[in-house]
Amino acid sequence: MVCRMFRIEAEVDKGRRDLLRSRLRDTNTAASPVLAALRGTPGEREVPLHVWAMDGSGDLAGGLVGHTWTTWLHITYLWVDARHRGAGLGSRLLAEAERVARADRGCVSARLETWDFQAPEFYRRQGYDVVCVIPDYPPGITEFTLTKRLG
Repeated sequence: MVCRMFRIEAEVDKGRRDLLRSRLRDTNTAASPVLAALRGTPGEREVPLHVWAMDGSGDLAGGLVGHTWTTWLHITYLWVDARHRGAGLGSRLLAEAERVARADRGCVSARLETWDFQAPEFYRRQGYDVVCVIPDYPPGITEFTLTKRLG
């Protein structure tokens, strides 16, 4: 029998969120031999990967925040202070994250998301390919997902 009663809630319920995540993970693991093989191994965990650049005064000049999971590097944020843009700092931060992911963590690919007014052309110049385009997300902006094979 299916319950036809629903309660819509806007508040955050961390206990239910964690339960939902756990049940979804179990369902995904049961359906995927790849995910099942990862279960209980170090490759199952997301491991943070951060790269920071400080200027001569010790202030943050730029940084990259991401994580590695299985054989992938996922770049969440890459930012360079306006005073340091155009000098190759973003390229160096990205290259260092890719190097650590490949050499120290066995990653073979990288992925990231960026908006049309941010840096899709920068990432293309770094060897990334557009694999997904979502127009109007958020309204008036296009989001790109890009990936790269780490050689």
